[in-house]
Amino acid sequence: MTKAIPWPPIVAYSGMIAKTKVSLVSLKRPSEVNSAKPSRLRLVDRKPEKSILRLTNVTYHRTSHAFYPNPVTFKNSINSTAFTFSTTFVFAIIPEYPTLGGHGFAFVIAPTRGLPGAIPNQFLGLFNETNNGKQTNHVVAVELDTINNSEFNDVNDNHVGIDINGLESERSASAGYYSQLNGKLTNLKLISGHPMQVWMEYDGMEKQMNVTIAPIDVDKPSRPLLTLFRDLSPILNTSMYIGFSSSTGAFTASQYVLGWSFKMNGLAEALHISRLPKLPRVGPKKTSKLLTIGLPVLCLSLVLVAVSGISYAIRRTRKFAEVLEDWELDYGPHRFKFKDLYTATKGFRDEELLGSGGFGRVYKGVLPTSKIQIAVKRVSHESRQGMREFVAEIASIGRLRHRNLVSLLGYCRRKGELLLVYDYMPNGSLDKHLYDQPKVALNWSQGFRVIKGVASGLLYLHEEWEQVVIHRDVKASNVFLDGELNGRLGDFGLARLYDHGTDPQSTHVVGTLGYLAPEHARTGKATTSTDVFAFGAFLLEVASGRRPIQPTEDIILVDWVFGRWLGGEILEASDPNLGTEYIAEEMELVLKLGLMCSHSQPAARPSMRQVVQFLEGNVPLPDISPLRLSASGQNFAHCEGFDEFANSYPSSTNKAFAHSSSVAESLLSGGR
Repeated sequence: MTKAIPWPPIVAYSGMIAKTKVSLVSLKRPSEVNSAKPSRLRLVDRKPEKSILRLTNVTYHRTSHAFYPNPVTFKNSINSTAFTFSTTFVFAIIPEYPTLGGHGFAFVIAPTRGLPGAIPNQFLGLFNETNNGKQTNHVVAVELDTINNSEFNDVNDNHVGIDINGLESERSASAGYYSQLNGKLTNLKLISGHPMQVWMEYDGMEKQMNVTIAPIDVDKPSRPLLTLFRDLSPILNTSMYIGFSSSTGAFTASQYVLGWSFKMNGLAEALHISRLPKLPRVGPKKTSKLLTIGLPVLCLSLVLVAVSGISYAIRRTRKFAEVLEDWELDYGPHRFKFKDLYTATKGFRDEELLGSGGFGRVYKGVLPTSKIQIAVKRVSHESRQGMREFVAEIASIGRLRHRNLVSLLGYCRRKGELLLVYDYMPNGSLDKHLYDQPKVALNWSQGFRVIKGVASGLLYLHEEWEQVVIHRDVKASNVFLDGELNGRLGDFGLARLYDHGTDPQSTHVVGTLGYLAPEHARTGKATTSTDVFAFGAFLLEVASGRRPIQPTEDIILVDWVFGRWLGGEILEASDPNLGTEYIAEEMELVLKLGLMCSHSQPAARPSMRQVVQFLEGNVPLPDISPLRLSASGQNFAHCEGFDEFANSYPSSTNKAFAHSSSVAESLLSGGR
């Protein structure tokens, strides 16, 4: 992560160092701060055209920090009351795309410069997955967040929040200010590219913090946007560092600080708005006017090339022609131009092919404008009937955001085929690591982390998003590994959505043999329980290194593992390539949990929330004795108890697979 570097004159980026002409003056050194001697610091006004601070640029998944180099004294001793302080700054966020910019930045008070261990994306360079929310952080921040992250209970993708030790804001509200004329709230768009001013004031006597935001051409509103009554004395150390933290993710933005003022025991000195630096020009420069004498020559040249140019344009238009119906205008940001995808994949050359399957071929690409790496899947769709509903679901799924899901960026529709655009995963799919000869071999610790990651992603789909999402194709080849070998569930081309509390509708049977739940093959109805069944097959596959169905050996994996369990030697089902390099308790947990999820009766399977609790060790796995339960002749009694196991389990599974095979072979070709 970013190493803190004194502000004048360097700003640190993760992975790069960028020089900037920033000058900072301290009228009172921070070491002299006490209750009687206030301290002030601000960006110097001389040479304003060179004093702009650029926190982030168009580099993806990066963190940037800019801290005042010296610590500031916030109280006289560790047990004393925090002083009154205030700050104001002018900022601007210019997104790479007009409606998409991430992730935002924050004014931060921290015990160290650089916030060690902090990561980019939704963590804003402030925290990471392990320390977020911990009282030992001693961090106070005002966030300007441009992405809606449900895991932090964000109010929307355009909000201001007060954060204490974590990214779930103590107070937050949609960006805006209260008018002095009528008192009504006027909304602001943080990624508008226009400069805005923020005021933060903390009253040490009243234990009250106010945060206000407004455009630079509006005087400071009398009513703050956010007010928090809380004593910061336990949070703040005797001396702290002040500055800014920002980050980018899959989408980028240039984030600027144009002026900054800070003061202890009083109001921060007002900024001279007219003397602030100007933002850099965005977009191409205006084309100069043609000289009068050169205009006739240019017109003559255009006439000479018109014939060949028109014929070339016609051929090119036909090559990249695509159908755009009126109803698709609602999904504008999610639709890619075929021309851009064609260029990104170098014309869908075989050299860019990542893989192929029953539902299409996947190509690697780089978008020509943004330089984002993508994966493009080409799928032949059945007909125009139902396409509108399908695209609506694609647009909805494109809003899913979770660290263990491959983001679906959008789609393109052209000449009888559908193209789905995903984030590119540099380490490919998990099945290649299980069965091929990958460049990087996974050990058990990494494999177990992938299992827990996929379980977390499925829990988010089933219970934690605004709608229930049924993936319908959970398997090793649809689990992808990012640059850090984290598991991410992808390929949402078959997914279905429905509202919480409603029943899913029956549809075509789609999926992959070996992962299809028996009731799905019978009824055509996909549910969260059918996803759990597929996840059970996935667990057994990762743990054993075997495919769910192996026709050449006439083996069904779930039967084979169950047989090892009945014989009291369940660990013999582990992947032989691992040897003894695994944790026996974890391996036994995964194998038994895989069998429980693969039960032929939906009611006997655990939910994904229970699965995550088992994997994380928060809840112990029920004590199931295969010898006793195989003699009971009963199915699981209840989902939460898992008290009894049926001796008919293997035979019922065989019948289910045989039935799913016959139904799926006749219906799969008609599914999406």
